[in-house]
Amino acid sequence: MRIIKPGVEIMTPTDGILEHLERCGRVCYKSEDKIADGTAEKFIAGIIKRGHEAVLEHASITVKFTCDRGVSHEIVRHRMASYCQESTRYCNYSKDGFGGEITVIRPLYLVEGTEGWQYWKVACRMAEKSYFELLGCGCTPQEARAVLPNSLKTELVMTANIREWRHFLKLRCDKAAHPQMREVALMLLDKLHKAVPVCFDDVAENFRGKEKK
Repeated sequence: MRIIKPGVEIMTPTDGILEHLERCGRVCYKSEDKIADGTAEKFIAGIIKRGHEAVLEHASITVKFTCDRGVSHEIVRHRMASYCQESTRYCNYSKDGFGGEITVIRPLYLVEGTEGWQYWKVACRMAEKSYFELLGCGCTPQEARAVLPNSLKTELVMTANIREWRHFLKLRCDKAAHPQMREVALMLLDKLHKAVPVCFDDVAENFRGKEKK
């Protein structure tokens, strides 16, 4: 059994997104003649400030999450998005392509070496053992997966427009979110804010700005 940390990867290029959004948004005001070098950032900042976020729906970003199955179930509840996910129906973790073992996500709320950590680790190992034994009895991967834990690593690709990503982050970065959901959401916030700052400045200030104060 392998234990790894969660991760987030932006899969699509983000260069030129602001300029594209500006070209789309200025159609509303017939102000295309005002487009010039450096005007996109100011225009999009104004759009967000005025709450005209429908303009942000004209650009989409694809993200790959490496998280546990429990977190993935929360992510796919966001309906304004498209998904591809590692399938436990077709992936056979006993095969060489998976190292003949299952991979689980380290829970951030458990400290390695503590009693709670040991209970979790033993439970995952027992699940792995039962999974391989079911396969050995002739069960298919889609049948044997019944015993796999929520901690099982999954890779999930999500494509959503920028308005939906802002909505996603406002919900999933909140302290009321599940701690492991919040963990990957904050990772994503940092990456998106770095890639397209003006589109996420206010969200980053809300969740990261408070940490710095």
